[in-house]
Amino acid sequence: MNQATAHSDPSTAQAPLRVAGRAWQSRLLVGTGKYRDLEQTRQAIEASGAEVVTVALRRTNIGQNPGEPNLLEVVPPDRYTILPNTAGCYTAADAVRVCRLARELLDGHNLVKLEVLGEEKTLYPDVVQTLEAARTLVADGFDVMVYTSDDPIIARQLEDIGCVSVMPLAAPIGSGLGIRNPYNILTIIDNASVPIIVDAGVGTASDAAIAMELGCDGVLMNTAIAGADNPVLMASAMRKAVEAGREAFLAGRMPIRRYASASSPITGIIR
Repeated sequence: MNQATAHSDPSTAQAPLRVAGRAWQSRLLVGTGKYRDLEQTRQAIEASGAEVVTVALRRTNIGQNPGEPNLLEVVPPDRYTILPNTAGCYTAADAVRVCRLARELLDGHNLVKLEVLGEEKTLYPDVVQTLEAARTLVADGFDVMVYTSDDPIIARQLEDIGCVSVMPLAAPIGSGLGIRNPYNILTIIDNASVPIIVDAGVGTASDAAIAMELGCDGVLMNTAIAGADNPVLMASAMRKAVEAGREAFLAGRMPIRRYASASSPITGIIR
């Protein structure tokens, strides 16, 4: 939906986020890493209102390690959509293998979050490997939500390959810097016909609101919540920020003016 259409139709404020035939009321997607324990994970995810929960298979047990605590005990698949991700993968081959493992563990589940990293310091995506993995996974029947740079050309290529959602970074993973290139994000949104979800770099509630005010379809985060002094309270704040940002986008902000403009009429006043 383009911005003009969105602004003209107030009913879209309550429209669900739709990806590959699935629908969720919440436009906040959350991760499961870096929490103190599984109980804090459960509490924060509940407070966030998120319905999509992303899980790094290389770092989290969802059944591949029998006898160890299983994340699915506190994030049950009958309540949440589990979104396996390929965090920690540095080659297309590794990412494809992890996605196939996830499909086996989750009984044929084919919705995955693809990320292929370039190196450990910045955790920036390796776009060449990402494109290669995306082609393989789409051909293999996966619905691919893909983490990428904020490059509009790469975003369009990933959509053309068949990815069901493109997820440009706001800033490096875990940095908390917020959206560094808002005009790049706007260009990606303007050129897209699949949902655009900001992924990585959000630090606080205002960052999430800004992403939604730009017209993003959703926001995915982990460290911004788990790394807060009070993760459960921050999760609640992020829930409200995403909702407020979405409504502000749909409402259409006032024009920006260089000079003051009186709120009250200046004609017919008593002198």
